[in-house]
Amino acid sequence: MNETPHKRSGGAVRALGLTSGGLDSILAALVLREQGIEVAWVNFETPFFSADRARRAARTTGIPLRVKNITPVYVEMLRNPNCGYGTNMNPCLDCHALMLKIAGSMMTQERFDFLFTGEVVGQRPMSQTKPSLRYVEKTSGFDGSILRPLSAKLLPVTIPEEKGLVDRERLLDFSGRSRKPQMKLAEAFGITDYPSPGGGCLLTDPGFSRRVKDLLEHQDDCHERDFELLKYGRHFRLHDNCKVIVGRTKEDNRHISRFTDPDKDIVVRMTDVPGPTILIPSGALQDIVAKAAILCTAYSKAQVGQPACVTVKGPAGTAILTVQVGSREAFKQYIL
Repeated sequence: MNETPHKRSGGAVRALGLTSGGLDSILAALVLREQGIEVAWVNFETPFFSADRARRAARTTGIPLRVKNITPVYVEMLRNPNCGYGTNMNPCLDCHALMLKIAGSMMTQERFDFLFTGEVVGQRPMSQTKPSLRYVEKTSGFDGSILRPLSAKLLPVTIPEEKGLVDRERLLDFSGRSRKPQMKLAEAFGITDYPSPGGGCLLTDPGFSRRVKDLLEHQDDCHERDFELLKYGRHFRLHDNCKVIVGRTKEDNRHISRFTDPDKDIVVRMTDVPGPTILIPSGALQDIVAKAAILCTAYSKAQVGQPACVTVKGPAGTAILTVQVGSREAFKQYIL
């Protein structure tokens, strides 16, 4: 494919794109690069989505990528998104607007000419309709500076097109949910290594979303590790001010231990028989700790109704409690 470099006063045209690492964002970047535009990517990370696919796409295409963690500002938005949530706790429109707002600041600071995304009109019934794309653009604060190369011919002319920085005739008019046009274009670009669409955001998962909702309702000050812990084990709300996390597997136990803060948390384990690692984030009163000890026995190899020893370790030191082994049924009402 031939390149016709676009120029601006002072050098080549530069564009900063948001990428998830999916096929659409790969193609959007390649369509612009084909015009001789210098493209770079930014990917935003939180506990709800990672940059793994974006890093893979950057390796495949050679497009420069920077990864930025935006957890604090993202959680602030997540508590009260202007457009509400999707089917679960996914605030898609305000999520996209926030990312473009942050990317727009980077664009200004680093002297990029415009932003671009891989969005396709009509591909997603809620977040990629024309009104939705318009809302995101206006809310981001960079109205007119956001180009969607794959659907540009179906959308209003953008500032970079008006300025002649981009050749609109070489942009595309993809729409709808079919992936065939993208797959055909990928073949033309020689791109064969790309992930399946969807599945990148944990906030679209019903079970994970229930845990997020519970956390936001019960905890005013939420940090990154609080959300990371939502990915592992069984979660029990034993009290309005206390949640207990029970590892399901050795891998769960390892991750729970990795996120434990010995200066604040309480860890409960079986003393003499195999069982889970239990974490009480930020500790709890004595009666809740005793309840967590019984919960630990319920998910251990100990026999229900028999006495068992449980080790409790926290900021105040280590103690061994002897409790009667509980049943899992008794704790079903508390599980999230």
